[in-house]
Amino acid sequence: MVCRHCVQAVKACLDELGVEYENVGLGIARLRTVPDAGLLDRIRCALKDNGFEIIDDAESRVIERAKHIVMQHVREENGRPHNLSECIERKLAMNYDTVSRLFSSKEGRTLEKYHIAQKVERVKELLQHGEYTLSEIADMVDYSSVAHLSRQFKNVTGMTPTDYLKGMRERRAINEV
Repeated sequence: MVCRHCVQAVKACLDELGVEYENVGLGIARLRTVPDAGLLDRIRCALKDNGFEIIDDAESRVIERAKHIVMQHVREENGRPHNLSECIERKLAMNYDTVSRLFSSKEGRTLEKYHIAQKVERVKELLQHGEYTLSEIADMVDYSSVAHLSRQFKNVTGMTPTDYLKGMRERRAINEV
């Protein structure tokens, strides 16, 4: 789960099945009781139908925690530690190289590429709000320059931030008609 909408979708799945839970948050759902095998299968199916899965092995839990750390790292504008590897090591109590190798083997892409993709997603969000200049966004998302942000944005999306904004305006105009 990566956003509040994901949390709501998981809650809806559990509610529909009559499963009582203590809480549902990003990447975690604590149930009040341990479900029997039949109910667990129904939970798995309901979650799968909504694009989710139960993470029940140690390596997958490490990867999910690493993803959440990256997302949190990208979205915390104030007081964000600038070194992702130190942040991951501190929060996971594991060597960054170990986490990185595990991530690459399970996800099929490097942790660094995942980090860049999350930064680009954050840039898209900030561009959509229209409240900040590209220079302010570059600073907020920890890019050394607007040129660096633009290069990575184009590498990931195939378009410049300006083209992305232009496309957003064009799409909005079509929907407003």
